[in-house]
Amino acid sequence: MTINAADERFLQDAARYAAYLETPEGRLRVDLAFANLREFLPQASWSLRVLDVGCGTGILGLRAAGLGFHVTLLDASQAMLDLAERGAQDAGVSERIALQQGEATQIAGLFEAESFDVILCHNVLEFVDDPRPVLHSAGRLLRSSSGILSVLVRNQPGEALKAALVNGDLSAAEHALGSEWGDESLYGGKVRLFTAKNLRAMLEDASFKVIAERGVRVVSDYLPEKISRTGEYERIFQLERKFGTQPELASIARYMHFVAGVHVR
Repeated sequence: MTINAADERFLQDAARYAAYLETPEGRLRVDLAFANLREFLPQASWSLRVLDVGCGTGILGLRAAGLGFHVTLLDASQAMLDLAERGAQDAGVSERIALQQGEATQIAGLFEAESFDVILCHNVLEFVDDPRPVLHSAGRLLRSSSGILSVLVRNQPGEALKAALVNGDLSAAEHALGSEWGDESLYGGKVRLFTAKNLRAMLEDASFKVIAERGVRVVSDYLPEKISRTGEYERIFQLERKFGTQPELASIARYMHFVAGVHVR
């Protein structure tokens, strides 16, 4: 998770975010994104480097380290990094983890060009003042021959469906369809919404070529109460995996997951 310089929502109370990741909704977001990512990860080795921008508790980066990658975890919140460090120790991957405090908007000045093989940018672009410079910086940090960028963002149509189907707020649903901003429920405040069209345009403008598009949490948020999110977790996960690869269904998911490669310079 990351913040811009004026947004202190995520600097405090890291435990609240960690608790969210333990809910079925939080687990699904992480598990689905990681399953998507594994389809495109290069074969792991000590020499391959991953940067997790706005890592939060480090949950994705720690999984990459578990596969054998050397991972740099970057976050503006020291409290988040402390949780990530403890997680690395518990997972036995501390020797493959480097911690760096800083914001997503600073990455161009924090790392040398072409330093990484993989950059994770999950639930980050929603909270920066302008996503475009972050993507351009990521392009400079990736190795041009084989680097990949993984981006997860909130989907505008999914936000509209949530407003209508979960909150029963038809006015908010109508508003969300034409709005660049939605409501962030965990900490409060606003969150940027994306469409597949504008995210694709931002990536292409930053010299990325989109390799894959997936939907994350297509229907799980709308299942009736009689279906146990915990007891039926594995079935829900497998169903979401199938739904997320279908363009017609992925287009209404709560989150969009794009995997992109950098154009040869």
